[in-house]
Amino acid sequence: MLTYEDLQEALTQIIDALPPYIFKDLNFGVTLLPDTTYDANGLLILGQYHVQPRGLGRYVTIHYGSMITAYGHLCASAFQEKVKNTLHHELTHHLESLAGDRSLEIKDAQDIRKMLNNRKT
Repeated sequence: MLTYEDLQEALTQIIDALPPYIFKDLNFGVTLLPDTTYDANGLLILGQYHVQPRGLGRYVTIHYGSMITAYGHLCASAFQEKVKNTLHHELTHHLESLAGDRSLEIKDAQDIRKMLNNRKT
């Protein structure tokens, strides 16, 4: 299992490998938070894309505790791959937001509805 500090270093390397234009207008960058976070339905939140009202800023958070809860059983390289996928997912939200597109947001909502429906059966 990766420590918080190890994951911070891995996240920095993932970010450094991406082209700078992806971070355009991501005013507050990417932050690794130590918490385990759940949504209102009790589903783990691995990462989030945030847009502050009135254009005050945009940023991404990755939740270390949530990642450990979901993927802590994986080897370090597989765990890092999950973190990379989560970051790329949140950055896709960012790029779509800049373009006025909500496709991934809509797909996420559909996926959540499916998961919740499967829970009931």
